[in-house]
Amino acid sequence: MKAMVLDNPNSVGLETVSKPNSDQGNSIVRVTHSGVCGTDLKIFTGGIPAEYPLIMGHEMIGEVIEPANSSSPQSGTRVIVDPVLYCGECFHCEIGQSQLCPNGGLIGRDQDGGFAEFASAPPQNIFEIPKSISDQEAPLVQVLTTVMHAQQLATISSEETVIVLGLGVGGLLHIQLAKAAGAKTIIGITRSAWKREVAENLGADITLAPDENTKNLVLDATDGLGADLVVESAGKLSVLAQAMDLVRLGGRVLGYGIHTNTEGSLPFYDMYFKEIQFINARAATDKDFVSCLELVGSGAVNLKPLISDVLPLEQLGKAMEMVGTDAPQRMKIIMDHT
Repeated sequence: MKAMVLDNPNSVGLETVSKPNSDQGNSIVRVTHSGVCGTDLKIFTGGIPAEYPLIMGHEMIGEVIEPANSSSPQSGTRVIVDPVLYCGECFHCEIGQSQLCPNGGLIGRDQDGGFAEFASAPPQNIFEIPKSISDQEAPLVQVLTTVMHAQQLATISSEETVIVLGLGVGGLLHIQLAKAAGAKTIIGITRSAWKREVAENLGADITLAPDENTKNLVLDATDGLGADLVVESAGKLSVLAQAMDLVRLGGRVLGYGIHTNTEGSLPFYDMYFKEIQFINARAATDKDFVSCLELVGSGAVNLKPLISDVLPLEQLGKAMEMVGTDAPQRMKIIMDHT
């Protein structure tokens, strides 16, 4: 089969490799569309370690061509793949934390993923996609599952003010889910005027640009208290520090962005003085896929505005360059395999 293979950091190209088989009890999916995200970029550049050669890609949809068994989605079924692998038998799996399984891994990082003609996944990791979700939008459901998992840990209530720092794809999904959870006031913060407009269209009550007056504006909007919950969705230490500054006394900071730094500076005294609760989230569970497919299928979450580019799979290298540059109106890049 044809696949985009990462042979070394920053070096990906089209190669002919062996097609995966179902000998190990997996279903085989013909991949039709996949998404590119910041995690892929970190794997691509070597920020997240991996063994080479590797086929990246963990946001993938397609059509089952070889079902694992009679109870899994059958041939011809349009499905999304949950990339989080787990054993189902360890302590974490037994208490519902399959995303933390020490025996598992991530498709596209720890084993070959979806930037190829075909991909392999355990039957419990594939879910049928409702007809109301388009092929281009469907890969974004995987991103939405990670947002849902994070917000479930953060437990947003109806009287709370939520700030989302960083309005990329993840941040804009946080805006929509916080709205669906009933948050009283949602504030989106980003330098991009275009993304602020998108956030307002998707449910943000207030949008701000990060500058010297941001904190005063937040205090004005929160009766001088600060936000109940601040979501850090940029993956930058400086933004995490800003989250600690904008949260109220006794408030919560949700770390959604992935940090690969090994050291850095933060206002550590605020952790003590403000009694900040820190919540960190990793990946998602199979229950999140079921819930998110229902939300998107019903129209409660709108994915279409989050797609800015569609490229053929062979241009994955270009897509990586695009993700790594700060373009004003760039959001999710979808790779078309058809």
